Amino acid sequence: MIKLTLMKIVPFIFIIFLTFGSCRKENSIDKFPQKWQLISMSGQITNSVTTGPDMEWQETYLLNSNGTFSKSRERDGILTEASGTFMIKNLSDGKFLELTFNSATNLVASCTPGLKETLWVQSERKMTGTWSYCDGPGLEYERVE
Repeated sequence: MIKLTLMKIVPFIFIIFLTFGSCRKENSIDKFPQKWQLISMSGQITNSVTTGPDMEWQETYLLNSNGTFSKSRERDGILTEASGTFMIKNLSDGKFLELTFNSATNLVASCTPGLKETLWVQSERKMTGTWSYCDGPGLEYERVE
């Protein structure tokens, strides 16, 4: 009798842990600090994807718990950095990271001139730039911290 009851309880407890565990994963995009690294670039030509050291530049974002960010890009041995503030926005077509730079810089990867850049948060580990919507390169990022 006790074995039968235990056999019914164990799967129930497992399902509860599985349910709560998956809820925590969804919310981890809201935990900071976060470091995102550029992992691939694609261009105008179909199947023209480059990764790792073959990319035109290396790039990272660091998102802080106080709503600030820093972005760094290394291209041809030259390191360029910029900073500003960010917001995570839940829109009808998904979750987006909106960056507002403190000053004009060539690091703003955007379809429109100005200080704002937007990235599509596809999951807690993957983010894609929206610059490709207007003929910019397709930039894909992975969360590394």
